[in-house]
Amino acid sequence: MATLSTLIRGCAKIHSEAELEAKLALGRPLKVKLGVDPTAPDIHLGHSVVLSKLRDFQDAGHDAILIIGDFTAMIGDPSGRSATRPHLSHDQVLANAKSYQEQAFKILKRERARIVFNGEWFEAMSFEEVIKLNSRVTLQQMLVREDFRERLDKGQPIHAHEIQYPIMQGWDSVMVKADVELGGTDQLFNIMVGRDLQREEGQPQQVAMTMPILEGLDGHQKMSKSLGNYIALNEPAGDMFGKIMSVSDELMERYYDILLREPIPAGTHPMEAKKSLARRITARFHDEAAAAHALDEFNKRFSARDLDSAELPGFAPGAARDFVSLAVEAYAQCFQISRSRSDARRLIEGGSVQWRGEKVSDAKAVLPPGETGVLKLDKTRAVRIGG
Repeated sequence: MATLSTLIRGCAKIHSEAELEAKLALGRPLKVKLGVDPTAPDIHLGHSVVLSKLRDFQDAGHDAILIIGDFTAMIGDPSGRSATRPHLSHDQVLANAKSYQEQAFKILKRERARIVFNGEWFEAMSFEEVIKLNSRVTLQQMLVREDFRERLDKGQPIHAHEIQYPIMQGWDSVMVKADVELGGTDQLFNIMVGRDLQREEGQPQQVAMTMPILEGLDGHQKMSKSLGNYIALNEPAGDMFGKIMSVSDELMERYYDILLREPIPAGTHPMEAKKSLARRITARFHDEAAAAHALDEFNKRFSARDLDSAELPGFAPGAARDFVSLAVEAYAQCFQISRSRSDARRLIEGGSVQWRGEKVSDAKAVLPPGETGVLKLDKTRAVRIGG
């Protein structure tokens, strides 16, 4: 029973706990499936939530099946999307997949993991077999999905190839005979399609286990590569630490709960709680020495205000820019964060933006080309211009 409690800890939904308990009672290693689509070269902290749950299963003696969706990635998962994803070539997907595997093993044990590309079976399918697979699912079933229904209501297009995605993900479960499938809460529909297809194939149905979705750096939308609001697992330690420090105070409790699976210690100052989270996460994906150095650098930059001697990302505007433009471009180039000109103007008016230690009071002021110094953007981000 202790093993069951460990395996279900942190899950948002399980279908069903009784089925999982029955599978555990079989006394054999379970095949626990997680599918990832390499639509970009980075795995981020949002992915780490479900990968960590897969590691829990490995630690309990079960086998991880990591399905690299080289075919599904060319469609792009429509779950939670308000628009069709851009199309990727197979070569792009395979290049991303190599990076994905390297990063996944920052969390998973190699010796208890099986890597499978779903192109192994989809590439071999004839058109007749594709038609037969599609005949098992109705259009009405697909349009029950909240994201598809919302797009229909708004008059936004749903392309025929997007409807294939849940069917393909479900067929993956049939092909690997999954006992359990993991995913985010937005994956529940797709996982349940897999259960239906397994039943039709005479296989035991997989248990559906979904994990909570981690919000990104913008504090609103889910952490996503395509939205640019993510913290990648292969970020340099200092960048990872700094990005975590930029997460809003309002999200701290949720980040502790999802990433550390524990509450913020009672009475902890919000800044200290955030530093502790940043240090622990950075140590998890780098090491303690790198995390300690990142903390020292952060304290030097933003606690001791010693920005001149701190390690900062370099930014080269190239030509004269007003400070609003400088701030917008520095966020995008150095931190992959999208800020509007209005956002930048509010930061300047609020006194957050500093040039060479002095607050920028005039948003229209222009920095001449060739100037060198530190531009502080907000409480946790600064860049070095020139020098």
